[in-house]
Amino acid sequence: MVQIEQLAARTPAVSVDELLKGFYPSPRFGQVSFSSYRPDPKQPSQSAAVRALEGFADGVGSAGGGGLFKKFFAKKDETRAGIYLDGGFGVGKTHLLASLWHASPGPKAFGTFVEYTNLVGALSFRKTVDALSSYKLVCIDEFELDDPGDTVLMSRLMRELADAGVKLAATSNTLPGSLGDGRFAAVDFQREIQVLADQFDVLRIDGEDFRHRGLPAAPAPLKNSELSSHMKAEFDGKTVAQDEFSTLIHHLAGVHPSRYRQLIDGVDGVVWRNVHTITEQAVALRFVVLADRLYDKDVPILASGVPFDQLFTEEMMTGGYMKKYFRAVSRLTALAREGQNHEPS
Repeated sequence: MVQIEQLAARTPAVSVDELLKGFYPSPRFGQVSFSSYRPDPKQPSQSAAVRALEGFADGVGSAGGGGLFKKFFAKKDETRAGIYLDGGFGVGKTHLLASLWHASPGPKAFGTFVEYTNLVGALSFRKTVDALSSYKLVCIDEFELDDPGDTVLMSRLMRELADAGVKLAATSNTLPGSLGDGRFAAVDFQREIQVLADQFDVLRIDGEDFRHRGLPAAPAPLKNSELSSHMKAEFDGKTVAQDEFSTLIHHLAGVHPSRYRQLIDGVDGVVWRNVHTITEQAVALRFVVLADRLYDKDVPILASGVPFDQLFTEEMMTGGYMKKYFRAVSRLTALAREGQNHEPS
């Protein structure tokens, strides 16, 4: 038997504490460590990155507190507040960032760039600063540079956290279609996040760039008449969220993206009927957040309608938010391949 629910019937109410408790590495990186990272012997920067991050972890939580006397009379700490992992797609930056989180004392937070901007949207900027200022470490995965407003917002947030003594760590976001060689050069870092750049040491991680492989082939969508039998076969004894696609994307407009993690709590799989191409940018960006949360929790997908490589318009896939859309298509395709073909995502 399959227990069937609907995401479109869920409207999670989440407290500030519950939101903050959600800032930890996804199950994919729940058990990683520096020792489980396998550096390529042909790329010495990978081993150097591990050593640098181990040293950075040793300094997390060592400079907090001290009151007014320390603030005005203690010797200034010359070490920078943050470390930035810069490298191509697929060199293990998230693995290393999660390893740093696991190796550091708390309280600490780990989330994607989008999750932090959503947190600010849910709480307000000042309340977010107040909530995170007592943390020892804040990790930001997939720092995105496609929205100047969000970039400036996050720059200000990190600057205030650094001033409060919080250590910071971030990774760059390079995906297919990036201009140039796709690398997040230090000069770009300085330009995009302005004066915040001097808060970070940029740590370059070289390695084979997997972007040339492009997106994996999306599986052929199921027919509506096949969804029920596939669902029973794939998810026997589990909880499945089954939704009409148009109803789901309409419902997402009424649920703040910061709550999407709770929206899919307890769901072992999703089934979507009549997936169609999304033509509105705001709708598409919300759906990208849902795709990320589903991928974080490794939730397999069964779907009818158009394949996921047709989920967004051609204009979106070549526009300013293309990196977000490529990531979403890649992740949704992997989850669909897992749901239909039993391929690990």
